[in-house]
Amino acid sequence: MAVDSSHRPAAFTDERAALGTPSYVWRFGQERRLALIRRWVPLEGKAILDIGCGVGQYVNAFRRYSTRVYGIDIAPERVRKGAATLPNLLLASSDALPFAAASFDVVLLNEVIEHVRDDRRTLAEVARVLRPGGHAVIYAPNRLYPFETHGIYLGRRYVFGNIPLVNYLPNPLRRRLVPHARAYRASELRALVRGLPLRTVAQTCVYPGFDNVAARNAGLANALRRVLYAAERGPLRVFGLSHLLILQRVTERERGDSGGE
Repeated sequence: MAVDSSHRPAAFTDERAALGTPSYVWRFGQERRLALIRRWVPLEGKAILDIGCGVGQYVNAFRRYSTRVYGIDIAPERVRKGAATLPNLLLASSDALPFAAASFDVVLLNEVIEHVRDDRRTLAEVARVLRPGGHAVIYAPNRLYPFETHGIYLGRRYVFGNIPLVNYLPNPLRRRLVPHARAYRASELRALVRGLPLRTVAQTCVYPGFDNVAARNAGLANALRRVLYAAERGPLRVFGLSHLLILQRVTERERGDSGGE
C-alpha cells in the first residue's frame, strides 16, 4: 500500500501509525472476516490479490481456496518476512499496481484504504486489474465507531491504542489528532466509488473480533460477540468498527446502463 505522507509532518514516523499494524497471527476476528467475504464472493480457484498484505496472513488463508493468490505491500520487512513462507508477495504501491488489466477475480483491501496516498486512485487501480464480474472487498474504518483504533498524535508524540470519541470531533480537529489515517462515513465510501466501473453489491458495518478481550476474559468476549454481532442485523450496525463494502467490476456497457453507479 502507498501511504500518504503529504499531510503528515516528517516527525510522524511511527510505523504503526503510518502503515497500520499487520496481523501476525490468525485469530477469530480474521476468520470471521473471511467468512463474511465468502457470503458474497466466490474464492474457489480464483485469482486473488491482497493489497496491503503485511506478512501475508490473508494470502495464506486464501490459499485454502486457490493457488493463484498474490499480495503486495510497501513495507519491505513485512514482505520479506511473509515471503519466507509464502509465494507471490511483492513490494509494490496500491496506486500503481504491477499487474496487467483484468488480472484478478478478487481484490481485498482489509483496513488499508485509510492509509494509502490516494484512495480514489487506488480504487481506480483496483477496477483496472479486476476482470469484468470480479469483486473488490473493502474493510475500512467507520467514522461512527466510538473509538479511534489507529492511535493519536499529541504534538509529535504518538499514543498507540483505542482512543474514545475522536471520530466524533470536527474534521479539522480529528485530522490534527489522526493525521495518519482516514475514517469514513458510508456516504463518503459511496462517493469514492462514484464514476468508476464498479457497482455496489453489499455495504454494511461489522463489529470487532474482540480477540484481545478474549485473551483476558473469554466469557466477556463471547458476550460482546453475541450482542454486537446480533446488532449487525439492525440499525445499531452503523456504529460498527468497520465498513464492509463489496463491489463488482462492470463492463462499459453495463456501466452505461446503470448510469455509472
